[in-house]
Amino acid sequence: MNSLTIVLIAVVFYILGYRFYGKKLAKVFELSADKEVPSKKFYDGIDYVPARHWLMLFGHHFASIAGAGPILGPVIACAIWGWLPCAIWLIIGAIVIGAVHDFSSLMISLRHQGKSIADVSESVMGRAVRVAFAGFIWLSLILVMAVFAAVAGKTLQEAPQIVIPTFGLIPLAIFIGILIYRYKMNLGFASILGFAILFLLIITGVKFPVKIWNAKIWTFILLIYAYFAAIIPVNILLQPRDYLSTSILFFGILVGFVGLLITHPVIKAPAFTGFMSAKGPLFPMLMVIIACGAISGFHSLVSSGTTSKQLPSESDAQKIGYGAMLAESALSILALLSVSAGLSWATYLSLMSEKGWIYTFGEGFGRVTKPVLLGLGSFVGMTMLNAFVLTTLDTATRITRYIGEELFKIRNRFLSTGIIVFLAGLLATGAYKKIWPVFGASNQLVAAIALLVVSVYLMNQRKRAIYTLLPSIFMFAVTITALILEAIDFYKTGVYYLFSISLILLLLAFFTIYHSLKKS
Repeated sequence: MNSLTIVLIAVVFYILGYRFYGKKLAKVFELSADKEVPSKKFYDGIDYVPARHWLMLFGHHFASIAGAGPILGPVIACAIWGWLPCAIWLIIGAIVIGAVHDFSSLMISLRHQGKSIADVSESVMGRAVRVAFAGFIWLSLILVMAVFAAVAGKTLQEAPQIVIPTFGLIPLAIFIGILIYRYKMNLGFASILGFAILFLLIITGVKFPVKIWNAKIWTFILLIYAYFAAIIPVNILLQPRDYLSTSILFFGILVGFVGLLITHPVIKAPAFTGFMSAKGPLFPMLMVIIACGAISGFHSLVSSGTTSKQLPSESDAQKIGYGAMLAESALSILALLSVSAGLSWATYLSLMSEKGWIYTFGEGFGRVTKPVLLGLGSFVGMTMLNAFVLTTLDTATRITRYIGEELFKIRNRFLSTGIIVFLAGLLATGAYKKIWPVFGASNQLVAAIALLVVSVYLMNQRKRAIYTLLPSIFMFAVTITALILEAIDFYKTGVYYLFSISLILLLLAFFTIYHSLKKS
C-alpha cells in the first residue's frame, strides 16, 4: 500500500475526532473562559505560572507528552506485528481513548486547584485510593526515567553527531526564556532566532561529533541534568526548552510528511505478521508496546501535574488537552511510515537488532526526507527524538518530585528529586530494553485508573461518564493482562527484580480498583 493513503485516512479521522468528539467532551465539562484558572489564582512563581500564550503552553505540553514514546513504540511494534494493526490502534485509540484521557485529566485538575490526578483521587474516592494511586504513579515514573535515560545514553554513543545539538539546546532554551520573559521579546521573533541557532548546532554536531564517553556515562550525565531541570522554576528552562523542542518536532513532522508527499514510498513491511509473537499475543501486547502514541497514563500526570498549573485560560483546554494528543498520534503515524516505507524490511530488522530504536527511526526518517533535507535527515531525526527523550526525562522527574512530595510528605525538593534520580539510575544500568513492556503496561494502567477517577467524579456531578468509563474498562483489561503475562515471563527467565516490580504494580492496581468500586 502507498504510504500517502495512510496519511490521508489519518488526517480525516483526526479532523472529525477533534470537531465532533472533542466538542462533546468540552460540553460535558462545561468549559468557560470566565472561570479563574489555578495558574492565576495560586501563582507562586515556581510551579503555578500562567504561560504567556497558549501556544507556548501547547509547546510545553506537547513536548512533554510526545517525548520518545510515540516514536519508539510504533518502531518496535511494527517490527513485531506489521504496520496495519499499529496504524489502526494509533488512529482509533488516540481519538476515542487517548485524547479523552488527556483532556479529562486536565479538566479534573483545573476543577481541583491544579492538583495532580493522584491528589484529586483522594477527594473523589478517598485517602486509601490516593495513597495506592500515588505509589503506583511514583514507581511507574521511575521506570519512565530509567528507560529514557538509558535509551538516550545509548543513542549519544551510537550517534555522536547529535551530542552538541542535544546539550546545546539547554543553554539556548534558557537564553530564549530570558528574552521572552525578562525582555518581553516578540514570541515569533524569539522562536525564529532560537530555531536558527538550533539548526547551527545541528550543523556543528555533524562536523564535530563528540566520541568521548560510553552509553552508561551519558546516561548518568542525563540523569544529573534531569535533577537540576526538575528543581528550577518552570519558566527558566522547562517552558522555553519544551517550546523550542516542539518547534523542532513540528518542523520534523512537516518535513516528514512533505518527504512522504514527494517520495510517496510504498510500504515495504508486511501488513500483518501474525497474532502471536516473541513478545506475546497481539492483544494486549501491541497496545502496551505502542504505548504513548495512542494512550499514555503519563499524559494525565503532565495534564494535571504541570499543564494545569500553567494554563492561561480554560477556553484553551480543548486545544491543548485533546488537540495535542491527536498531534502526537500523527507523529506516531510518521514514525511508523518512516521505518515501514522508508526502509526495506531486511534493513529495518537489521538496524533494530544492531543499532537500536532511535538510530533505526533516524535512518528511516532520513530516507523519507532526503528530497528536502538531503544528507541531514538522519541527524535531524535523531536530534529531534533525543530532544524529546530529554523532555520526557525532565518532565517525568519534576512530576515524580510532585508525587513523591505528596506521598512521602517530603517538603525538600532537593532531597525528593535526589532520591528518584538515584533509583532511576539503578534501573537504567540494568536490562533497560526489558523494562519497556513493563513501562508500557504500568503507564497505561495509570491511564485506566485516571479515567476511572474522572468517571467517578463525573457520576458524582451527575454528568455523562460514558466517554471516560468505557475507555477505562478497556484499558484495565489490556494492562492487567499484559502485566500478568510479563510477570510470568520475568519469573521464567530469572529477571526477578522486574518480576517483583510487576507484582507490586498489579497489587497496587487491584487495591485501587477495589476501593474505587466501593466509592462509585
